[in-house]
Amino acid sequence: MTNVETITEFLGWCTVLNLGILTFSTVMLITNVGDWPKGIHSKLFGVQKEGLDAMYFNFLANYKLAIFIFNLVPYLALKIME
Repeated sequence: MTNVETITEFLGWCTVLNLGILTFSTVMLITNVGDWPKGIHSKLFGVQKEGLDAMYFNFLANYKLAIFIFNLVPYLALKIME
């Protein structure tokens, strides 16, 4: 059976890892690593390359919101409870 400390530690590491992935994705999109990701995504999903920037921004915004809701807020609530 897990205790509150274990769940708190788990959520803390989930937050760190997810923020790392978010940061890596953001840096890769900002530095414009080349046209190959847009080429792959436009072929996979049948979307024009011009529309992908808005879709990437939307993805990053939703991912950040999900991190806050499902990782960071429960982690902070459990830290307050300790």
